[in-house]
Amino acid sequence: MKSRVNAFLVRWVGWVTLGESLGFLGPVVGQLIAAAFLRNGVLLLVLGGVVEGAVLGWFQAHVLRGRLPAVSVRRWVSLTALAAAIAWTLGLFPAATDAWQEWPAAAQIGGASVAGVLLLGSIGFAQWIELRRHVAGAWRWIAGSAAAWAAGLAVFFAVSTPLWQPGQEQWLVAAIGVGAAVLMAFTMAVISGVVLVRILPDRP
Repeated sequence: MKSRVNAFLVRWVGWVTLGESLGFLGPVVGQLIAAAFLRNGVLLLVLGGVVEGAVLGWFQAHVLRGRLPAVSVRRWVSLTALAAAIAWTLGLFPAATDAWQEWPAAAQIGGASVAGVLLLGSIGFAQWIELRRHVAGAWRWIAGSAAAWAAGLAVFFAVSTPLWQPGQEQWLVAAIGVGAAVLMAFTMAVISGVVLVRILPDRP
């Protein structure tokens, strides 16, 4: 049984890392187009997030069906894409408007906290809607997925923030972002894979 668990975890980490890395190219392309032609690229980034979620969801479902053959790929992909759009919308809200800066400090902190929880939990919650059809205790995936994304995003910003500098060419900004995204994807895949191994039922 342990060898089967290890094999599943290796497949999950490999495919999910690849899926998120490829999917992240959606927002990257959106940002490049926005930088070249638009003053505000929020909509393009959100649409890129839909692409990211759909690609990630497809790769996840590809692995997951090895243990849960009844999982609906269509629902898993659709739910993940929708959740990714919500997450990107929440993440981009501060850049999209300055209105929040006029809120009282307590409201800003409270609003940021709520938005952060919703952002980190959005994908796990959306996927739980499908996962609960097939696994008892699937609610644990919401917290596990949120922890995986929190760690992944921490890695992304720890790597990219020192490297991004004012005045850089857009191709360099994109290259740094993609490199950091691969590390983010790997971190997220490892943690979410470990969580998923504990949730999924053992196969006979």
